[in-house]
Amino acid sequence: MCRTSAELHTLGMTTMRCVVVREHGGVERLQLEERPVPTPGPGQVRVHVRAIGLNHLDTWVRRGVAGHQFPLPLILSSDASGVIDAVGRSVAGVREGDEVVVLPGVSCGACEACQSGVDHLCRDYDILGESCDGTGAEYVCLPAANVAPKPRLLGFEDAAAICLVFQTAWNMLVRRAELRAGETVLVHAGLSGVGSAAVQIARALGAQVVATAGGPEKCAKVAALGAHHVIDYQATDFVAEVRKLTGKAGVQVVFEHVGEATFSGSLKCLSRGGRVVTCGATTGGNVQVSLHQVFFKSLSILGSTMGSKGDLRHVLRMFEQGQFRAVLDRTLPMDQVAEGHRLLEAREAMGKIVLTV
Repeated sequence: MCRTSAELHTLGMTTMRCVVVREHGGVERLQLEERPVPTPGPGQVRVHVRAIGLNHLDTWVRRGVAGHQFPLPLILSSDASGVIDAVGRSVAGVREGDEVVVLPGVSCGACEACQSGVDHLCRDYDILGESCDGTGAEYVCLPAANVAPKPRLLGFEDAAAICLVFQTAWNMLVRRAELRAGETVLVHAGLSGVGSAAVQIARALGAQVVATAGGPEKCAKVAALGAHHVIDYQATDFVAEVRKLTGKAGVQVVFEHVGEATFSGSLKCLSRGGRVVTCGATTGGNVQVSLHQVFFKSLSILGSTMGSKGDLRHVLRMFEQGQFRAVLDRTLPMDQVAEGHRLLEAREAMGKIVLTV
């Protein structure tokens, strides 16, 4: 049961646990700290967190990224679900007791981008757990605009696994690549968080979905998500398989987030006029691109980070209708966050890792 600030104080519950990184490095840098339970300010709500979703972003923040400075010490994680247990002044539309998910992108709300419905392009855009304190705590205070009703079909654990990856994949396929019904899309790492979201979104859009995965068990799970063809990249060259599947024509869209290990092959998989859209580079970002190939085939290379709150709310309605599902590998207690990071980095997870609070 969630309690108000007054009840917490009466019960002596004035501190909470949170996952903090003070120095970059290995999983040993993850610290479980005690901090005061925060009080929501004007326009904010406090969420009593029930589940915390882990993403590869958490591991990058923990390790550090060359050339980028994170505001350490930092509470990690971008995804969470829970129950609103306190509401600040000037908040409308939500109330104590509401079951919610956290929308992971914070923006100013006043600039042209925010008022045009593309808040992820705001100059002051922050991702929770990356450029400001995140959701890896028992209680978190957020702008009221950063919570949305939890889909009723989902439990807290599943709900904590969906927002960042579906928001990212939707923006990549719908807004940037403009994937259309009847086109063919290649989705790399179809059982990863963002890859499993992309497979489901592309299928819902009416596209022919070709996905990759490592090993027979992962391939079977990706096929169960709705992929029409699944390529085991550990056993087969994905470029050759795509050429075979498409009669050498290639695919119209490639969904990239792997980077150096796949990017050159991704360009080779594209049809004339094809688009590759990328949101990450888990194997490295220094890729080789032949401009001759790009202009001779009229290719488009599209970057994408996150997506709008409006689109994410649309995705959440589709979860409410049962059109999408969370892909959860396992849940772990909050004090086993290091094991969660290890599983992600070792690519041993067959879906999302969620911490229970």
